[in-house]
Amino acid sequence: MSRMVVTFLGVGHLRPAPGTWGSLAAVFTAYALWWLGGMWLFLVALVGVLPLAVWAIGREVARSGPELGTHDPGWIVIDEVAGQWIALIPAVVVPARMGLDPLQLWPAWVAGFLLFRLFDIWKPGPIGWADRSLGTRGVLLDDLIAGVFAALGVVALAGLYHGVLMR
Repeated sequence: MSRMVVTFLGVGHLRPAPGTWGSLAAVFTAYALWWLGGMWLFLVALVGVLPLAVWAIGREVARSGPELGTHDPGWIVIDEVAGQWIALIPAVVVPARMGLDPLQLWPAWVAGFLLFRLFDIWKPGPIGWADRSLGTRGVLLDDLIAGVFAALGVVALAGLYHGVLMR
């Protein structure tokens, strides 16, 4: 069961770039969650995926041990899912609060995806620090921080566009 969770139902086995595939699957899943239950289902799923990810990553790291080959193997993508969902919070919550379909703000979805992938790959500052941690914390925390950076980037880009460029 933990293997299915960490690979996000097998998405982590897609090649090349399983993290990007995991992030892309997270975007589509986020929209499906919104479509099925609105902003609140998306937020409940986000909160729910965190302890599930900690449990599943912990089991897989403990089971794989030294043969894991790396402290953050590419096939574990539940961390990308959690981070990507954090990055998409502005794309889901803002339109929901305005009574809009989130796809009406599709640039926020694209920016959330691209910024999350940028921060997850580049790993500046605290993201890199978290990535160097060992165990479950190292696998998960860097993606959560990258998600926060990406969400802030989405908000900043929206502010720039609507507050400066559209004047």
